[in-house]
Amino acid sequence: MNMKNLLQAAALVLATFAAQAHDFKAGAITIGHPYARATAAGQSTGGGFMKFVNAGGNDKLLSVSAEVSKTVELHEMKMEGDVMRMRQVDGIELQAGKTVELKPGGYHVMFVGLKAPLKAGDKFPLKLKFEKAGDVTVEVNVEVPGADHSMKH
Repeated sequence: MNMKNLLQAAALVLATFAAQAHDFKAGAITIGHPYARATAAGQSTGGGFMKFVNAGGNDKLLSVSAEVSKTVELHEMKMEGDVMRMRQVDGIELQAGKTVELKPGGYHVMFVGLKAPLKAGDKFPLKLKFEKAGDVTVEVNVEVPGADHSMKH
C-alpha cells in the first residue's frame, strides 16, 4: 500500500469516527446523530431523524425549528389497519431512563416548504425545545437516503 492510499484510508477512518461521535446534550438528555435525508430538486419536504437518551426525569420535546424550511413540525407515522398514516404531533414524550428514536417509519422531524434542496454533505442548525431541559441547537448532517446508522448513537 503506497503512502497516498494509506493516507486516504486513514482519512476515511477518521471521517467515519467523527460521524459516529455526533452527539449533543440538553440537561440529562443526549441527542444522538441528528441527520436529514438529502432531497431532490423541487422536493418541498424533507425528513429529520435522531435518537434521544433520557438519563434524567420525564421530559418532552415540545418543538423544533430551522431556517432550511418555512416550517418544521414533529410527525408520527404508524399503521392504521393496512394503511401507514402520518400525522403531526404536539410533542414527543421522553420518559425517564428511556430511549426514543426518531427514524423513518416512526416519529420524525418534517421540514415543510424547503427553501433549497438538502444536499448530501451539507450541515445545518436545528433548534430543539424541551419542556424541562430547555433549548439546545444541534447540527444536522444531510445524508443520502439509506445511509447505515447501525453504528451511530
